[in-house]
Amino acid sequence: MKKEMHFVSADEAVKVVKSGDHVHLSSVASAPQVLIEALCRRGRAGELKDVRIHHLHTEGPAPYSDPEFSGIFFHQGFFIGANVRPSVQDGYSDYIPVFLSETQKLYRCGALKCDVAMIQVCPPDKHGFVSLGTSVDATLAAIECAKTVIAVVNSNVPRAWGQAMIPMDMIDIFVEDNTPLKEARFTRPDEIETAIGKNCAELIEDGACLQMGIGAIPNAVLAQLGGHRDLGIHTEMFADGVLDLVKSGVITGRNKVTDKGKLVSTFLMGSQQVYDFIDDNPMVAMMDVGYTNDPYVISRNPKMTAINSAVQIDLTGQVCADSIGTKFYSGTGGQVDFIYGASLSSGGKAIIAMPSCTKKGVSKIAPTIMEGAGVVTSRAHVHWVVTEYGAVNLYGRSMQERARLLTGIAHPDHREALDRAAFERFGPHYYAF
Repeated sequence: MKKEMHFVSADEAVKVVKSGDHVHLSSVASAPQVLIEALCRRGRAGELKDVRIHHLHTEGPAPYSDPEFSGIFFHQGFFIGANVRPSVQDGYSDYIPVFLSETQKLYRCGALKCDVAMIQVCPPDKHGFVSLGTSVDATLAAIECAKTVIAVVNSNVPRAWGQAMIPMDMIDIFVEDNTPLKEARFTRPDEIETAIGKNCAELIEDGACLQMGIGAIPNAVLAQLGGHRDLGIHTEMFADGVLDLVKSGVITGRNKVTDKGKLVSTFLMGSQQVYDFIDDNPMVAMMDVGYTNDPYVISRNPKMTAINSAVQIDLTGQVCADSIGTKFYSGTGGQVDFIYGASLSSGGKAIIAMPSCTKKGVSKIAPTIMEGAGVVTSRAHVHWVVTEYGAVNLYGRSMQERARLLTGIAHPDHREALDRAAFERFGPHYYAF
């Protein structure tokens, strides 16, 4: 039986939040800004204290993380986006380290409670179903576990298929707001990023199934794939870069074993073109993050090729991807989920791709990880490493062999220093290789 919608104002809706509650916000473009603003008005009025805010990355403002709300809201995210990064680094907000695949498990196993889930959905169809649009990820688990679910019904939310479709009776309170979704735009790849893209593209075989993030390097890789055939997509997110490859027939999903012919993702971030593409499109399956990021689900597709990036990698292959020294920068995310899943896939490739240097000319390949930084992907998980100077496979290689290979794809200005550091670490036998 179709549930009737009775709309209330955002200010009325957020009155269900009590001091001490845990609140989940839907992610990326689906962050319910109208509810966030209303919640902050209650905070400024002195009506709340010690409210915990949880989410993956969100686009748009994150005022609850500002110092003015100290003691009122405490953001504890599963990932650190640019909008909360200063607050986390200054200690006003915090970060929960967790594999992206397990963010949903935090709610479902009770490790993290969810009192109120705040989400955005498209208008209901004739069967009484709404869609979560661009954010399924851990949001579906939050909805299942929350005491109260508040949904912003927004005509700009795409009607995505897959597990994004939920019945209206899972929602308790409805608010109407038709503000356009936040768009993310990315700069064109520069010369270095283009070189990295070419080196990665040479590793991608026809019929491969791809996972890659968003940004300049993934876009640079995708730009080099116009001559490939029958590629598939099983990823945690995708953006504009895949659209041209779908339109040109490069991405077909024909060789996939699971979800054949479908682009599988758990959240999206891109331009309005991306949101229009997934709207009522049965080719796209927006799924729970416990499915998209399960290494064993990932591994079932042959030639699974996962491309992720890094802040730094040491000469033994340890990858830092979440921090710069003691400063938290991003998060564990899905890197380990997909690195491991791709390595288990028949013919799969796990790739770490990054520029050889930072913008300031500091080598990203280092003798050791910076003091205080975290290792996201262990040296035992790492296979391919790609820079603008080439690609090397560390799988099955010893420590000294790894040091030699990684030095070979470092920036030429830093190779002598890296070679010297390896000699000091491993002794005179190092030069025997």
